[in-house]
Amino acid sequence: MAARRILVVDDEENIGRSLRMILEREGYQVNAVHSAAEMRAFPDKGRIDLFLLDVRLPDANGIELLRELQDAEITAPAIMISGHATIADAVTATRGGAFDFLEKPLGRDRVMVAVKNALEQGSLRKENKRLREAVGPGSRMIGSSPAFERVLEQATMAAGSDARVLLIGESGTGKELLAAHIHGASPFAAGPFVKVNCAAIPGDLIESELFGHEKGSFTGATSMRRGKFELADNGTLFLDEIGDLHANSQAKLLRVLQEGEFHRVGGEQPIRATVRVISATNRDLSAMVAQGKFREDLYYRVSVVPLRVPALRERPQDIRPMAEYFLEDFCGRNGFRQKSFDAGVWEAFEDWKWPGNARELRNVVERMAILSHGDLITAAAIPLELRLPQKEAGGRTSVQEARESGEREHVLRALEDAGWNVSGAARALGIERTNLHKRIRALGLTRGK
Repeated sequence: MAARRILVVDDEENIGRSLRMILEREGYQVNAVHSAAEMRAFPDKGRIDLFLLDVRLPDANGIELLRELQDAEITAPAIMISGHATIADAVTATRGGAFDFLEKPLGRDRVMVAVKNALEQGSLRKENKRLREAVGPGSRMIGSSPAFERVLEQATMAAGSDARVLLIGESGTGKELLAAHIHGASPFAAGPFVKVNCAAIPGDLIESELFGHEKGSFTGATSMRRGKFELADNGTLFLDEIGDLHANSQAKLLRVLQEGEFHRVGGEQPIRATVRVISATNRDLSAMVAQGKFREDLYYRVSVVPLRVPALRERPQDIRPMAEYFLEDFCGRNGFRQKSFDAGVWEAFEDWKWPGNARELRNVVERMAILSHGDLITAAAIPLELRLPQKEAGGRTSVQEARESGEREHVLRALEDAGWNVSGAARALGIERTNLHKRIRALGLTRGK
């Protein structure tokens, strides 16, 4: 990975030299200039990852330079530095978009923490921009069924306010995509869209992840770290799988939503952040409230506007346009010639209940694209599990059955391509020949079947 580029703008040569030594020792690429004119003439400002701007320069005010960068649509974060700081300067700088405000003399640890956190936020901004470009505007969200259009209309209406939204739906229904749509259509669209998967973070780390921590607050906390609430300031925080928060974290989240402020782990200073919260769950939170597993007061705080995201089986007319979009997207990303589906594919697709919803559909489409030789994907490429009868009780075959049927099809295809030469098929599959013999016996494969 290329070194992050930092530009220091300070008329005191000693300050520029000291910052350059400190930051280069940490692996950053640093340039230092001594006036606003030099900064304006600096080439490739658009490739700078972080600006350190002195408030008082001989030919300009650092806050004016900050505005010039914003006017030029240069989105890299900026940290203001000053030896004559006043509270008014700090307020003006932060309101003007500065990430942080440092007073001289500059302490090494304070500089490094500020630089690290500013670069982290800058990376989030770039990722958000990339995701917005990849996802495209809200009108590109795929679906014309009444169920989909209804929830999209409700989401767009909710986006216009700062009301908290709870997205309820099965895994794979596109709750994160809908949350991104709400963010993009909201007054917070210019800010970051920060995601937290509450189910993927260990319970003892979730508070540090959400609220940050101070240096030395626990074993391994070697520096101060901002949490997701701080990083989402003036933007949107998406709490996925909120039903997996443990009781202590639920209480702290409730306090933040009530009071609008929080403390870092190990910290005493209250921190305020303006954040729009969107939550999502595939669980029945109202039932969890009745069982005492989820706080009732938190439930009402996060579900001011509850929206149910329909399962794919409830919108069968959207299956075909979604599958065609996933196929076009996959071929484009991987440099494949564009492929298309034969008409015989759609009957099987529309009969299947899609227990994994849009995520399962995408995976199936990509697998078929990979394993089809020609430009036309026929019904023969449909995975075996989609052709098996679905059990009424669960609406699908078991996970084990699906896994085995998928493996059976994959191994059988490799054997047929190799003319049932086990050594050749093993090389194509990337496994040992003896292991392939075992799998052939376990799956009950014989030539001609």
